[in-house]
Amino acid sequence: MEIEIVPLLASMALGGLIGLERRLHRKPAGLRTNMMICMAATVFTLLCVHFAGDDANAKARVIQGIISGVGFLGAGALLHTQGNVHGLTTAATIWLVTGVGVACGLARYQTAVVTTVLTLLILWGLSPLDKKLKKTD
Repeated sequence: MEIEIVPLLASMALGGLIGLERRLHRKPAGLRTNMMICMAATVFTLLCVHFAGDDANAKARVIQGIISGVGFLGAGALLHTQGNVHGLTTAATIWLVTGVGVACGLARYQTAVVTTVLTLLILWGLSPLDKKLKKTD
């Protein structure tokens, strides 16, 4: 099996863009964390594609495992204090960046790029609106 550098570089770059946004906003899961989560999802997906061959059910099970496993990371990002939950956006971002990594591993680069762009629009573009709505609560 040869090294598949394009999917790994793509996931590193796209995960890095999302991670950079988190880092600039001083969130717990930042640049390196998002890059590593995205690349890990890509590696597992590449291995799955290689070893599962044409078995769609086997591929689906591996992807389900990736998604479930990352759910534990996301759960670790949640903090419950005085009836409030903090870290929901970070947890959702961890889960989403995993999807970007899986898309890269499946060579679905358009899906990965569009998802990354939409994620950045949500995180950057809606942040001022979110802050304004919190002030009115």
